[in-house]
Amino acid sequence: MVISFFMPLTFNIAVPRFLDYLKFQKRYSAHTVISYSTDLDYFRGFVKEQFEEEVIQNIKAVHIRSWLASVKEEGNSSRTINRKISTLKSFFKYQIRQQEINVSPVATIHTQKISKRLPQYVEKQHMDTLFSHVEFAEGFEGETEKLVMALLYNTGMRQAELLSLQDQSLDAGNGFIKVYGKGSKERIIPLSNELVQTVKAYIQLKKQLFGVSVERLLLSKKGLALQPKMVYTIVRKYLSMVTTIDKKSPHVLRHTFATHLTGNGADLN
Repeated sequence: MVISFFMPLTFNIAVPRFLDYLKFQKRYSAHTVISYSTDLDYFRGFVKEQFEEEVIQNIKAVHIRSWLASVKEEGNSSRTINRKISTLKSFFKYQIRQQEINVSPVATIHTQKISKRLPQYVEKQHMDTLFSHVEFAEGFEGETEKLVMALLYNTGMRQAELLSLQDQSLDAGNGFIKVYGKGSKERIIPLSNELVQTVKAYIQLKKQLFGVSVERLLLSKKGLALQPKMVYTIVRKYLSMVTTIDKKSPHVLRHTFATHLTGNGADLN
């Protein structure tokens, strides 16, 4: 029974409102919003089919536990299940803020334990070999590939942050580069003088080849903005020359950056 002082709110109204909140107020990425949407559509379909329920205020912990049991029976990992729990926690927390409900039905639901695996990283001597002895491709293409590897390793920035860099992101005078991370949060990352000079030289070369109106810092040999798949291919290509670790991705270079920093006594934060 719906509590009398709440107006019944169905999923088909509540979910789009919540997704708009994530998109426009929290400024989550499109990929993250799609992930939330997928989880909520899955849950909504389950409770409608199994319990003939569509009203937010009628959802109880028992509905959620039944759904999670179904998710687990399908062979999903603990990490996937915990993500779905997190989605529901955020969704019902938003409903409380909107005064649609008083208590979250997810309050008594606990996440599952996950065995922690240490992230893979590239050994310091292998990264030294990459930049000291490996020959990069000829011409502008090679300069782009070398700068991609240098920026990812020396700054620890994410792939999306790398791809969003513009010429004006570099502050050569103060020796830093400005990136926009998750939620469009601005970060200032210090660069070595050598890397500052490398970026400046790359910008100059790019302007000679493609003109001054190009918006993105990193371009392909055809003068087009670099794409995620291209960055992944570059990283995999060059890491394959110096290491045998299983994963060879931009995120591995982020872990490598952090591991080498902390190994030298730096505070990770």
